[in-house]
Amino acid sequence: MNYGKKKAAKRQKKITSKSTMQGKRIVVRLFKALLICIVLAAVVGMAGGGLFIKKIIDDTPHVSTSDVKPKGFTTFVYADDGSTEIERFVSSGSNRVYKSIDEIPKNLQHAFVAIEDERFYKHNGIDLQGIARAAVVGIARGGFSEGASTLTQQLIKNNVFPNFTKEKNFYDKLQRKIQEQYLAVQIEKQMSKNEIMESYLNTINLGQNCLGVQSASQRYFGKDVSDLTLSECAVIAGITQNPTDYDPVTRPENNKIRRNKVLKNMLEQGYISQKQYDKAMSDDVYARIQATSASSQADNAYSYFVDALAQQVIQDLKDQLGYTDTQAYNAVYSGGLSIYSTQNQEMQKICDEEANNDANYPGLKEYGLDYALTVTRADGSVENYGSNNIKNYVEKTYGNDQGLLYSSEDAAKAMVAEWKSTIAQEGDTYDERITITPQPQSSITIMDQKTGQIKAMVGGRGEKASSLGLNRAYQGSKRQPGSTFKILAAYAPALDSCDKTLATTIDDEPYTLKNGNVLRNANKQYGGTTTLRNGIKKSINVVAVKLSDEITQELGYEYCEKFGISTLVKDKTINGKVFDDSTSQTLALGGITEGVYNYEMCAAYASIANGGVYNKPTLYSKVVDHDGNVLLDGTGESHTVIKDSTAYLLTSAMEDVVNSGTGTACQLPNMPVAGKTGTTTSNKDLWFCGFTPYYTCAVWGGYDDNKECDYDTSFRFRLWKGIMSRIHENLESKDFKVPTSVEKKSICTITGKLATNGCPSITEYFAKDTLPSETCSGHGYSSGRKYKSSTEDNDTTEDASSYSNNTGNSYNNNTGTTSDNTGGNTGGSTGGKTGGSTGGNTGGSTSGNTGGGSTGGNTGGGSTGGNTGGGSTGGNTGGSTGGDTSQ
Repeated sequence: MNYGKKKAAKRQKKITSKSTMQGKRIVVRLFKALLICIVLAAVVGMAGGGLFIKKIIDDTPHVSTSDVKPKGFTTFVYADDGSTEIERFVSSGSNRVYKSIDEIPKNLQHAFVAIEDERFYKHNGIDLQGIARAAVVGIARGGFSEGASTLTQQLIKNNVFPNFTKEKNFYDKLQRKIQEQYLAVQIEKQMSKNEIMESYLNTINLGQNCLGVQSASQRYFGKDVSDLTLSECAVIAGITQNPTDYDPVTRPENNKIRRNKVLKNMLEQGYISQKQYDKAMSDDVYARIQATSASSQADNAYSYFVDALAQQVIQDLKDQLGYTDTQAYNAVYSGGLSIYSTQNQEMQKICDEEANNDANYPGLKEYGLDYALTVTRADGSVENYGSNNIKNYVEKTYGNDQGLLYSSEDAAKAMVAEWKSTIAQEGDTYDERITITPQPQSSITIMDQKTGQIKAMVGGRGEKASSLGLNRAYQGSKRQPGSTFKILAAYAPALDSCDKTLATTIDDEPYTLKNGNVLRNANKQYGGTTTLRNGIKKSINVVAVKLSDEITQELGYEYCEKFGISTLVKDKTINGKVFDDSTSQTLALGGITEGVYNYEMCAAYASIANGGVYNKPTLYSKVVDHDGNVLLDGTGESHTVIKDSTAYLLTSAMEDVVNSGTGTACQLPNMPVAGKTGTTTSNKDLWFCGFTPYYTCAVWGGYDDNKECDYDTSFRFRLWKGIMSRIHENLESKDFKVPTSVEKKSICTITGKLATNGCPSITEYFAKDTLPSETCSGHGYSSGRKYKSSTEDNDTTEDASSYSNNTGNSYNNNTGTTSDNTGGNTGGSTGGKTGGSTGGNTGGSTSGNTGGGSTGGNTGGGSTGGNTGGGSTGGNTGGSTGGDTSQ
């Protein structure tokens, strides 16, 4: 450029010209205006942003220290020793076992700090340095994936904002982040670092449905958190950023990378030495994890006892504490309760072994099929199918009406596949459930009669497929009780409140019911004059029903309710028909509308064993909440059902059932047993309810679909004896205690009066207020002996549906009949027939005495001879022989 003097002067003149100066002033003004606008915009923006943030903070929920503590805990169930853990109740979001900070190793605490929040012990809830670092990394990478949340913020996110995974847009996430940071600062003012760390380590999700470090330690290493090694601590700390990607079971390679980073950070931050680092890095920790995982893959279905326990605790929380259904369920499955059960582990083990021992069911094993299928067709339509579809197919195709019973599991599965092929279409998708169970089934309850505590329970044989499924011992299955009900509905009320005694006699003869049907005994024969003791021992239908008619069914119904039977109905309409067990003549035969529960039958018989005092059956001794407060006391309701004298009379008579009647197969070595058999029509329901001076046990057997057990009815006895003999192995032998309210007297077996020298007599027990006062004056001819006689035992009660429509057959598909077809058939039948042909009506006194001898039964057709033959010696001989032969 040429800036000579002349040119410079010219340029200076141009610059200082008026027009030029005006232009500069305009530019300056514009710049100032723009600057002012920028400043104003910044101020307005800041003010707006401040207001925006203030509004978000104002909307922040109020949070106290209790709000950031973990919620939802594992419930523990303990055996009757109070310390042995038998189960855990864990629902989604509650697999958590709380541990205090003192129980959590420092290495684990430092591992989380090193990988998640290295300035945890320095910041006030927000890590500004971490936020700045995340911002720089985000700008450099073009995306903000680097986290800067502190442990305090993570704690708040998990416990205050648990629905953060459902955030739909950036605003939702921004709002939560601002509130989270604000609350973190507030919480840090209220809680110490150790308190925050404790809550955090008990809250976090650590994969495999584990919440908190204790559950994770148990799941991955099978040990308490306090026993973790440094390497194991690093594994657990490495999970939390992404529990799916860093799962040490399913993705060990990913977790290993993360674990190594945890250890490296711990070394760099001074938490561990080089030597500790090297040792941890060389640890083959993942082999241990896989081994622990394999051992924990066992079936997670709860046992039948535990299922029933959960149901009872839930019901008691509602009944006693006013919980709603939801509150009670949540308390049990996620409330961190300690439930102290009544289960005796050794007894439960014995019951499980015997119930699942195929040797107890010789030649009986079949397989029942329960099936459900949902088909989604290619066009999106949905169709549902069940077991009946297969049953109908089998019946139609093969003419077999037992389409749900198979000889093997493979045969059942093959039939499912065959049927499914008949409905399959291209493009189908299936959701099916196949449950195969061995048949016949069984159920078992054992109770301590003195306390009402259920010590063991089995709700079925075979592998248990699911929790809270069909429990045949508890409230899942009602079955007809058969002759076991005679004790509760007829004999107990008669002896207790109607001045009857075991020596009271009733004519066992053809008997016409109110509906015009003739009541028969199972053997189609009758025994003539019979004492109540023999009526119990031989399970005679006519005696039970005639006695029930005399005392009224209403009274029998009341006693059954006092015995704790909850399934009876009164004026209940079912399918347009009214049912009433309180007026049915078949009540005494066990022909009731809806059947009974096994555990309630056990409790009823336990009350007899307990001197007439009923204890409500309970499965727990106490329930304690997460803070150690007792919520429920398992001491159940107790009341007197019958007098102690009545209880002993029934016990004595039921000892005869076992010693020489229908239950001889249940005798135990060196231990007295009292009990009653029960068998319904066509052997569809098989029972034995019995007790010793120690325990009461009720056993039921039968098919789930009410098929007849037509070739072996004795498996109930094998189960009962197999269980009770093992339970009593090491218990001291002792007799049933005779109460002071009972006395012995010698009575005539024919009239039931005090015996004289010419009477066939036995020594009988009496309640003191019913001692006989009349003396037998002799034995005249009894017109009741004109019909065919027999001393056969009758544990097979004739079909109650033959006599009354109030059997529940059409509703419950369980026949309301009782029958006991075991004792005395050999001796009784033989004696009766011999007496008829030899002594006849001419036998007189001589034949009677002969009949009363060891030959047995009712030898001698005359009045005296027949009745004498049916007396103590002959009758007992026949009963004993028949019992042994028939079982």
